Amino acid sequence: MIKCIAAALCISHAAMGAELRLLSTYSWASKNPVFGGFSSLHLSDNGHQFFTTSDRGYFLSGRIKRKTDKIVGIEQQELLQIHDTKGKPVKGFRVDSEGLAIGADGRIYVSFEGKHRVWAYSNKSSKAVWLPKHPDFKNLQSNSSLEALAIDRRGWLYTIPERSGVIDRPFPVYRFTGKVWDKKLKVPRRAPFLVAGADFGPDNKLYLLERDFKFPTGFATRIRRFTLTGGGFNDEETLIETALGFHDNLEGISVWRDAQDRIRITLISDDNFRFFQRTELVEYVID
Repeated sequence: MIKCIAAALCISHAAMGAELRLLSTYSWASKNPVFGGFSSLHLSDNGHQFFTTSDRGYFLSGRIKRKTDKIVGIEQQELLQIHDTKGKPVKGFRVDSEGLAIGADGRIYVSFEGKHRVWAYSNKSSKAVWLPKHPDFKNLQSNSSLEALAIDRRGWLYTIPERSGVIDRPFPVYRFTGKVWDKKLKVPRRAPFLVAGADFGPDNKLYLLERDFKFPTGFATRIRRFTLTGGGFNDEETLIETALGFHDNLEGISVWRDAQDRIRITLISDDNFRFFQRTELVEYVID
């Protein structure tokens, strides 16, 4: 069934009994002119350290400060330019980094719009290394391409474009197992939402962050999760679907297990460098 709170927040109670509860919303600002545009998120296993990328080609890392279950501040911030394959800062149409995944060995993977690609980094200061391209990448829509990037326990990468090309066509999921990308997987498209981010949680399920936008009200957020089996992504659950304007433009997602053995979902918004939007960290818990 679906339960709505004050007509602003809808929570799905799926067959497994999952229930999402809002823990914290934290607005974050900086006078640095390159601060903002954050479209991805990775948290450490304990949820303290974070890592994100911006639409202007920067890595930002730091520490989340909490009081009980509430986010109360950001500490130890470090902002670094993302490098290209020659070790120089990315420029022009190459800068728009959207998806982020970090392997167990610390290797960093970033998906980009503009020139549709995935680059790998040994650390946040290193030069980029190309990953092979799938033939589809060159024909993806401009500004709607490799929006989500996730990595599973095996170290396999999964990237999903923002759009599928047709409103009733499933989103293709490209999987990289170490040599080439395959296109054997897909997730259903449930209009009007589009893909914004993805992460594999500690339960090994895929959590898919989606958004919808309507002017002038704002953004709506939806999170679905899936079980990956030999037959593809199954057991679809809608964990949350908010009303327009409840949150800002949430694009980054990281799923982790806290000290109380609860699965938490931490999200970050892309302010698009517009004064009427905000950088927002949002945190939910699955009870």
